[in-house]
Amino acid sequence: MSGLEESGIPGQNFLREALTSCTDPLKAIEEFQLDNGILLPSLRQMLPLLDLHGVRRLDFHNSVLEELRDKLVSHIKEIGQKEGRDRDRKLNEMLKKSFPLVRVKQLRPVVMAILRNTTHIDDKYLRVLVRDRELYKDTDTEVKRQIWKDNQSLFGDEVSPLLSQYIREKENILFDHNNLTNLFFFPTPKVRRQGEVVQKLAHMIGSSVKLYDMVLQFLRTLFLRTHNVHYCTLRAELLMALHDLEIQDIISVDPCHKFTWCLDACIREKNVDIKRSRELQGFLDSIKRGHEQVLGDLSMTLCDPYAINFLATSAMKILHYLINNEALPRENTVLVLLLRMLALGLSAWVMIDTQEFKEPKLDSQVVTKFVPALMSLMVDDQVRALNSKMPPDERESAITIIEHSGPVPDAVQAYVQESSVACIISMYYTLHTARSRDRVGLMRVLGVLATSESDRAFDDPFLHFLVSLLIHLADEFSTEDFCTVIFDEFFYAGLTRENVMRHVMKLLWYVYHKLPSSRLNTLMKVLQPTSQHTEVLHTLYDSLQEKIGSQNEPPPIPANLDYLESPLMSVPTPAPLQ
Repeated sequence: MSGLEESGIPGQNFLREALTSCTDPLKAIEEFQLDNGILLPSLRQMLPLLDLHGVRRLDFHNSVLEELRDKLVSHIKEIGQKEGRDRDRKLNEMLKKSFPLVRVKQLRPVVMAILRNTTHIDDKYLRVLVRDRELYKDTDTEVKRQIWKDNQSLFGDEVSPLLSQYIREKENILFDHNNLTNLFFFPTPKVRRQGEVVQKLAHMIGSSVKLYDMVLQFLRTLFLRTHNVHYCTLRAELLMALHDLEIQDIISVDPCHKFTWCLDACIREKNVDIKRSRELQGFLDSIKRGHEQVLGDLSMTLCDPYAINFLATSAMKILHYLINNEALPRENTVLVLLLRMLALGLSAWVMIDTQEFKEPKLDSQVVTKFVPALMSLMVDDQVRALNSKMPPDERESAITIIEHSGPVPDAVQAYVQESSVACIISMYYTLHTARSRDRVGLMRVLGVLATSESDRAFDDPFLHFLVSLLIHLADEFSTEDFCTVIFDEFFYAGLTRENVMRHVMKLLWYVYHKLPSSRLNTLMKVLQPTSQHTEVLHTLYDSLQEKIGSQNEPPPIPANLDYLESPLMSVPTPAPLQ
């Protein structure tokens, strides 16, 4: 038990000296026991009785030690809950006397309790904890925070595994070929930030603004290095987790807090009402010159796939409202605001990479040319749907189908290739056609996405949602024209990317039995991994090949789409801002 002598308690060095310099070792041991045992005269006469019952002195003393230790820890906790200088003085005095015993395992909890309740720990104690791996491991998070503030690399070592775990969890949801119900966009914001990683990070940060800034810097760096948008999600979820915990020291200084809080409420309620749309717009308009850097974190918040999903689905809802009310898109200020926020979110990586913090200007022609062209496609869908419900008239049906099923307007094709905002809106229109089981509408637009701006149509959240919807159209895969659009015109354009291959394999997992044999054989040849692909892809391909060869029925598919969140949410459409 090293450290006893430093506290004035005879320890192993004292005992060694006594035994080596005495004439009667047994007497020396007896004297040591008398001097250092429990100094209660009334207790000594009980010790022989314990001996008769076979209770070892060591066990007895350990049980007393544990009882006293627990009472002392409770007392220290009571002191820590008080306030004032007297509290700090008592804790510092106790720490000074007890810290030399920190390496004694039986007494370490007492020292750690004092450290945990000490507001400011002297660096000389922190240095001892950092140097000894065992002590550092046993140190409470409340104490480690004081170590991490001045040791960014050590904090990074603690945070890094959590960030990797977070990314794995997101990707497991996106790629799990056995999962058709626990979909990516299904959990509410409140549920998502209750996740293990977010809660652990919030606990590690506590109320330390410095540690919070470090985590944000880690997230920005990793987002730049990997282009992985899940780091943007974590940035928003962490801030809102601290909001839930009411950590005022942090949320009061984060300039993105009010905006993120408002956006989170909109996502939770699946609606942008008048009040919140004004708040969001007011925040964007109030960013002052000299404070433009806040746009970097703000753009990360809006680059979060859950934010993109909300903005795009809300915009689609408004487009349907405009069609039904014969209104112009440029006159709906809420729509323009949503597109403006989309533009800011989709520019996040470039903005942070270039350090040029300037809100991208929304191309006015996206509103005046692209959106009306997309709305014409939506009108065509409505006309065809209405025509299918009318009494049969071959000539009229043929004319209707011909007039409302042709190639997409040039403006849609052009803007999908050039504009990130137009591309996202087109992708969500495509999801709408798939969920509506609109075969013609889906085939009409999906091929256009193959040449989408920055290959956005091959991002995982969109493909995850699209594949989940296509699985419910399994019967359509028996027709060659449908397969031509799905595979030849769209998926083949992205098969150089491993993530696209994984999504296509998930699709085949459920629809392979509907595909013509020649089509299935071709797909399996194209999807066969090479030595350059990861082991995960090889394993998935082998499982798929085994499944197809077994001639077993594919996994059951839910009978309806109710569990899928609709791209057109059944919520009130926001009225224009006045």
